[in-house]
Amino acid sequence: MNIILLMPISAFAVQVPSAESLVGDLRQRFDATTTLGVPAHITLLVPFMDPLHVTPAVLEQAQRALSRVTAFSFALTKVARFPATTYLAPEPFAPFVAMTMALVEAFPDFPPYGGEHQGVVPHLTVAHGNAREADEAAAELQLRLGTSGAIKAECNSVVLLENSTGRWKEFHLFHLPLADE
Repeated sequence: MNIILLMPISAFAVQVPSAESLVGDLRQRFDATTTLGVPAHITLLVPFMDPLHVTPAVLEQAQRALSRVTAFSFALTKVARFPATTYLAPEPFAPFVAMTMALVEAFPDFPPYGGEHQGVVPHLTVAHGNAREADEAAAELQLRLGTSGAIKAECNSVVLLENSTGRWKEFHLFHLPLADE
């Protein structure tokens, strides 16, 4: 979620608190969104609507869309890059793509990243801004991941974050169904 805007906005994300110990300090150095209250996360859909327009009906529609995917385990196993960004790639990635596509189907006026990029690449951003800093973060992150091994996590919920004040905060939590349900 590397968008810093002055207008009210919301975003769907999977929070990954288990990544904070490995990437928290790197994110503070190389990702400006941390100063805006953004936790370690994998973005599903940004930008989404102004929080003032998120009604109970919108929340119900989002819950129905997200309920197409059951809770799952994943791991952050690999350091990867966009030109000015270093990120951790989740495995498996398919459930993240499925949730994004379900949200896009439910809310077609809100394509991922405003339609700026082709396809959906699930990722946990560690550094974003310029290639030099991304290189520095990638080297450090590769060393840390080599020492600690993959970050294991559970995805049993999706958070709708909102930023109407200049800081991101939790707006609503959607629980995913369990595989047995």
